[in-house]
Amino acid sequence: MNLYLVMVMRRPQFDPAVVPAHQRFLDELRAEDRVERSGPFGDKSGGAYLLRAAGLEEARTIAHRDPTHVSGGWDVTVYEWQAG
Repeated sequence: MNLYLVMVMRRPQFDPAVVPAHQRFLDELRAEDRVERSGPFGDKSGGAYLLRAAGLEEARTIAHRDPTHVSGGWDVTVYEWQAG
């Protein structure tokens, strides 16, 4: 499995009520051993998580199931991360 950095950035119209669903989504991914680290940014502009997936397309498919993406209130971007 490869690592992918998923950036989740709030848009002006974001709905804070989506945050608990997003946290449950991350908990489910942790239970599947898919998320290595996650957390919000200090300035409250969004957050990020490290996702394990077989390839970029799978990583995008998983990240686009995130309630933040589904709600349309966040920009969700996936990067292949070649960390050492």
